[in-house]
This record gives sequence, C-alpha cells and structure tokens, in this order.
Amino acid sequence: MSITHRAHPSDPTNLADERWRETHLGRLLGHAMRRFDERVLNLMAGNEGVPLALANLASRDQISAAHVHITRHLALEGSRLTDLCKAAGMSKQAMGDLVDQCAAWGLVERLPDALDARAKRVAFTPVGLAWLQAFKDAVSQAETEFKEAVGEDVATVVALGLEAYAH
Repeated sequence: MSITHRAHPSDPTNLADERWRETHLGRLLGHAMRRFDERVLNLMAGNEGVPLALANLASRDQISAAHVHITRHLALEGSRLTDLCKAAGMSKQAMGDLVDQCAAWGLVERLPDALDARAKRVAFTPVGLAWLQAFKDAVSQAETEFKEAVGEDVATVVALGLEAYAH
C-alpha cells in the first residue's frame, strides 16, 4: 500500500505553481464581465438614440457598469429604492448615490409611491427609456460579437452553464 504525501498548507512548495491565481474560474468570469460591460457602454455611447450629453459621458468613461445596475434592475413601472438595492445586491446608500446621479443626468426621477405616501418610487424618464433601448441594442450586439468570437456552440454552452450556476 502506497501512502501519498500531501504538502502541508504552509509548505511553500504547495503554492509554487501560481498559474491558478490568474486562471481560476472566478477571475475569468470577472474579466469577461468587465469586458462585456465595457463593450456595452461603448456601443451605447455610439448609439444615436442616446442623448448627446449621455453619449459624451459614456464615451469619457463617466458612466460605468455600476450605472448599468439601474438599467438592469429598474422595473418599467418603477421600483422602490429598497427593491432596487435587493435586485442589484447593493447597499441603500450606494444605490441612492447612483439614483441621485442618474436623476441629475435625466435618466430617472423619484415619484410618490401610490401605495405608501412615505415612500418614493424610482422611474425611468423618457430619456431613461431611450437609454434602456440603447442598452438593449448594445447587449444584443455584444452577445452577437461574443458568439462570433467563440462560436455558436461554445456561446450556447457558456450561456447554459452560467445560467445553471447562477441559480
């Protein structure tokens, strides 16, 4: 019978091969997400349906993937801030800051909540709805580019795998 020696975690030879630090799945997913979000923002900056002021902000990297959280999670009929926070996985303060910035840019507005006079609802403005359409167009284009880069079969497997992993 053979006994295999396992290196103790504090043994430096256990960590000699550092490639895992650059290529583990979480890091690759993070890089891919940042690349995808950057491409979406770049496409939105060039979309003629986006108001010029917002396109300029996007092209100068003043609008980040964090701002897209509102675009991803805000319901068409509007959402309470607490619901936005929960959907985006952000603190109330961080989401409040994003909403304030997006309101200053004319993307969203705070409206009275019909169900609770003490609460406010965040809703898209007409400019925000144009931004949402540009987001939809940009995501579609970025997904098409991804499929062209890796092939239809790989893109399908990646999408199915990520969907299964996320749930």
